[in-house]
Amino acid sequence: MGETQTSFRKKILNEMTADYSDSLRKNFDLAKQFIRITKDGNVDILVKEKLTGKEQILLYLVGKMYAKEAGLAATDDVGNNELTEQLGIPIGSLKPRLKELRDKKKIKQIKRERNVYHRVPVTLIEGILKVVEEKAAEKQ
Repeated sequence: MGETQTSFRKKILNEMTADYSDSLRKNFDLAKQFIRITKDGNVDILVKEKLTGKEQILLYLVGKMYAKEAGLAATDDVGNNELTEQLGIPIGSLKPRLKELRDKKKIKQIKRERNVYHRVPVTLIEGILKVVEEKAAEKQ
């Protein structure tokens, strides 16, 4: 019984586990149409004017995942200050948007020490990019 359980466990790990970088790799061509990553690990959104504030936040967080994967950022989570500075969304407008995204399970909140950071679940990358693609196409 132990041998079959072990081989079944290996089969699950080999064939069913989702890898962070697999999702990024799969969606790379779509993502590069909308984001650029700076050498210091920040994200430039190329279609910013076509997106709502919440969509900009989600796309920025996806870009941060690419920045981390490229070794340009230490983590893929983003604090409020970075979002405010990089997206130009005032903190008073940012916090309600972040709460709504959290409530809808679009982002996860991470608390470290006294700071709060945000991250997009890997499973949502493709969906976020598809929404951005539709928005970018319809407003041209």
